[in-house]
Amino acid sequence: MSGRRWLISGTGTGVGKTTLGCALAAALRTRGLRVGVMKPAETGCSEEGGGLVAADAMMLRAAAASSLAPELICPYRYRSPLAPAAAAERDGLPAVNFGRLADSFEQIAAQSDCVLVEGAGGLAVPITWESNYADLALAFRLELILVVANRLGAINAAVLSLDYAASRAVATRGYVINDIEPPRSEASLTNSASLARLCRAPCLGTLGFDAPLPPALVDALLL
Repeated sequence: MSGRRWLISGTGTGVGKTTLGCALAAALRTRGLRVGVMKPAETGCSEEGGGLVAADAMMLRAAAASSLAPELICPYRYRSPLAPAAAAERDGLPAVNFGRLADSFEQIAAQSDCVLVEGAGGLAVPITWESNYADLALAFRLELILVVANRLGAINAAVLSLDYAASRAVATRGYVINDIEPPRSEASLTNSASLARLCRAPCLGTLGFDAPLPPALVDALLL
């Protein structure tokens, strides 16, 4: 294990964490790396064949060309589209157990050169009522990659997220600006320059709307 292990978190929901995670997994794989992926808990799962299907986790698994069991990649699945702690209660299912997550993560890491762990929402989202994704990053020694949706409100959300990471002593690799829609608004055209002036964390790059992952973004991650 090279020690390259990252948490892909976001400034909120629907910001493109899975899109970036899949793109990174595929790009790292083409560079000859064994890529491990994990989605510790997925909510909003659909029911198929009497079971719950973790769509985001399965997309990550496919992008990484992983042969690991889906249950290892995504140990906890819930129907309700809520934070994992709330979804477990609403669905009447067992809450997340950190010991089980740690066992799964270490099995994945032992067979990988690098590991991408996708969170739910942002760093402060509760996995259990006693722990959130910042706690997970610290426990698993993950570097944060923050996905910033390039839209109005991005500056506040990004600064608050990065400040929270710093306050919790979460190692931060940097942030990625994601064009979740064609850049038409004044905010989307100026967010990059504004964030560069306001954030200590580096910008790893921009993922353009419907555009392939820039190789420079992967280079910045691996430096």
